[in-house]
Amino acid sequence: MSKFPTFYDDAKGDDWNYNPDTAEVRVAAMGERANFKPAQGDKKIVSLLGIDVQLDFCCSKGGLFVAGAPDDSVRLTEFIYRELGTITRMFFTMDTHLPVQIFFSMFWVDDDDNEIEPNTLISADDVRKGKIKPNPAVAKDVCGGDYAWLQRYAIHYCETLERRGRYQLMVWPYHCLLGTRGHSIVGIVQEAALYHSFVRRAQLWPEVKGGQPLTENYSVFGAEVTVSHDGRPIQQKNDRFINTLLKSDVVIIAGQAKSHCVAWTIADLLDEIKAKDPLLVEKVYLLEDCTSSVVIPGVVDFAQQGNEAFDRFASDGMHVVKSTDPIADWPDVKL
Repeated sequence: MSKFPTFYDDAKGDDWNYNPDTAEVRVAAMGERANFKPAQGDKKIVSLLGIDVQLDFCCSKGGLFVAGAPDDSVRLTEFIYRELGTITRMFFTMDTHLPVQIFFSMFWVDDDDNEIEPNTLISADDVRKGKIKPNPAVAKDVCGGDYAWLQRYAIHYCETLERRGRYQLMVWPYHCLLGTRGHSIVGIVQEAALYHSFVRRAQLWPEVKGGQPLTENYSVFGAEVTVSHDGRPIQQKNDRFINTLLKSDVVIIAGQAKSHCVAWTIADLLDEIKAKDPLLVEKVYLLEDCTSSVVIPGVVDFAQQGNEAFDRFASDGMHVVKSTDPIADWPDVKL
């Protein structure tokens, strides 16, 4: 595509209130249809996976703003417009939460029964010693009221995270609550995705994650903890979506945040590839200029972990590329 649609405005990258005009986007797309074949006719399936490109992460007014995300959104949007005829289908994960979840303040209290403030790290030792404990007031909603069970589960949960080498449990600011403004996809990206859908006559696929109160769900393919201390299943792996993606000839990944949901999604995908067919790793491309890591000044900086994760993925055979380079010029692409 030689030019962007007339409605596109890169100044909207950090606009919390911007909603695309679906009717306007459709009319513009109809005018371009003659220049593009329907996506179902693509000989090679090129899938774009946008991870948690939502207002609460991508706009500075968001509940869990990722610094750098507005520029990432602009680059991702322009990538979609430039590669309109190459991208076959798009998937967008939707981080979707409720007020009472294990990574939010209401779930935890201290010795004085005060709720734990956001941006607090909780260690297994904190929970074992009773320095921080599950809030008895939420037990009925999350485990049927069995508070003794919830206490044992809380220790098991934090110990499992630490044993697996994952991050310690973080109490995050409230974000992506179902039905709130922050849950929506950032406007300019949604606009580009709709335009692609209307021009190429292709479905736009959402993939919801994160609604189980008893676990974090950074990866779209599976939760951080899947089994309780007494063997109760908490959440199953998303095999359906893994298999859908791996049927693609090219898988492109972007979104937020590089250090968390992006990194763990890619890590899970890599594990599946290694188990199924290690050669599949060559079909995965990571847009390094369309993702940023979580940095909370004075609290935590996960930039190094995000960069190290991408270095590992590259050493395992995935391609780390820039959105400004044409897909046709990427290594190992055969369109």
